[in-house]
Amino acid sequence: MKFFNPLFFVAFLIGCSSGNDKSNESSALHNGIVLPEVWPPRYEVPDQRQEMPLPYIDKKPEVIPVNLGRQLFVDDFLISSIENLEKIPHHAVFYAHNPILQPDKEWEMTFEGSPYAAPFSDGIWYDERENKYKMWYLAGAGMLHKHKQSFYTCYAESDDGKHWNKVERDVYPHTNIVDTCDRDAATVWLDKRETDPSKRYKLFNVEKTNRGWQIVLKYSADGIHWSNGEAQSGSVGDRTTAFYNPFTDKWVISLRYGNKLSGRSRAYLEHEDPEMAVSLAHHIRNTIKDRNIVFWFSPDDKELHHPKFPEVEPAIYNFDAIAYESVILGFYAMWKGPENDVCDQYGIQKRNEIGLGYSRDGFHFYRPDHSAFMGVNETEGAWNWGNMQSINGVPLIVGDSLYFYSSGRMKNDIMWDGHVSTGLATLRRDGFISMRAGNTEGFLVTEKLSFDGKYFFVNADVRNADSALAIELLDEAGKPISGFTKEDCLLIKGINSTKQMVTWKGHKDLSSLEGRAIRVKFYLQQGDLYSFWISPWETGESRGYTAGGGPGLNEGGVDIP
Repeated sequence: MKFFNPLFFVAFLIGCSSGNDKSNESSALHNGIVLPEVWPPRYEVPDQRQEMPLPYIDKKPEVIPVNLGRQLFVDDFLISSIENLEKIPHHAVFYAHNPILQPDKEWEMTFEGSPYAAPFSDGIWYDERENKYKMWYLAGAGMLHKHKQSFYTCYAESDDGKHWNKVERDVYPHTNIVDTCDRDAATVWLDKRETDPSKRYKLFNVEKTNRGWQIVLKYSADGIHWSNGEAQSGSVGDRTTAFYNPFTDKWVISLRYGNKLSGRSRAYLEHEDPEMAVSLAHHIRNTIKDRNIVFWFSPDDKELHHPKFPEVEPAIYNFDAIAYESVILGFYAMWKGPENDVCDQYGIQKRNEIGLGYSRDGFHFYRPDHSAFMGVNETEGAWNWGNMQSINGVPLIVGDSLYFYSSGRMKNDIMWDGHVSTGLATLRRDGFISMRAGNTEGFLVTEKLSFDGKYFFVNADVRNADSALAIELLDEAGKPISGFTKEDCLLIKGINSTKQMVTWKGHKDLSSLEGRAIRVKFYLQQGDLYSFWISPWETGESRGYTAGGGPGLNEGGVDIP
């Protein structure tokens, strides 16, 4: 299968050869990280809960290329030293008029009469070709499947990401149903790199069969009319999903996996061909190694407990991921309990909240904050009283904001696990973690960096009267470079911008430093620094990945003019 990669010109963006427990030639990613010969790595299930290893932090590249994407301070990868700065994690803020999509159609009711209208991973994307927000979601299938807990797939679209229309389609007359297979989770991937128009949309559908749950891969040119299954898996667990890792050019299957630490852990499978990835997926046993599937992670020792059921050991209900700028975002459905029978007994929803992690290779993820990035609201009538689930395709980039979506369940009398709707939350662009300075000036020095751009940009908030940001460029030895010192920098103050160019006296760009490895020293007072990047263009495009896309962005899924 051949794809067009809009970033073919970026140095170091080298895809790995097919892995799956084979010895590969060592491959350098866009950020200089060299993958080991055996990829994906094979870790044994640990004896106790612990955080994932981060080999690219323990042993950083000698020089880190920063040609691709905005550079985020979500871990210590870029940081050599820091003083008088605090890392501040930020959480998405829910839209005041949630839910933005709720069940209001006859065909969105379950057999029991409980309304369902929300993605179960599925997907919310922005299609730059059509200038349209698009959503695929799980709906109650009572009118088609006359048995308990049966579901199918519906479609909605929007002009602004806030107001959604359930446009009637011809798949099932007079409804917005686009797939009638009885299903659990699904992944709808708008593949903006695909050159075959008939495969632009990919549906990894976890369907109920006489073999249990099975992934069935389908293609579509429009996201409405889907092919018959092009590949099928063996039996898999519920909440099995998929994502594409552009750093390695691999499709990843995120599998539910039970082990001695938790029945809600994850296993990992990758392949460059999505049909092969699906075909190789199946349940695995703890005591037997599989050639293609490896243990990925279990809930760690920092998981937060349910305040009303503290005896329940937290778990990971699901995991979705997507590339954003220079990192891959990982969305954790953090399960706090209680179990389904207890929920049924008390008429409550289990507590699932959405957490966030970050990866620079697509396998190892760092979670700087275990609190909810998008959390439940246990007040009467809240759309997200419990059991929130992550959604594929997000975030969408809308101006200076990121749009995140999630599903939530309202507490109700019909069905403890029912009344499911969809909500929106927003965050500043790049606004996951900021480096914050108070009254005392702080500074951050990066590791040695290489670059091929010309124009230096920052995302920063230094709007207060006493706020200020200055940038100094250092040579490899850490000495200020003449013409690019702190004193030469045109001080940045009185601004709050997600894209601010930095200049120095007599130097608008970095062309005189071409071919040199540098360090960057940030001086910050009374403000927040979110990211930096070096662009080939004065307009500031980063060449990074744009996740689910957004208005005015390149249709290839990368930030280029």
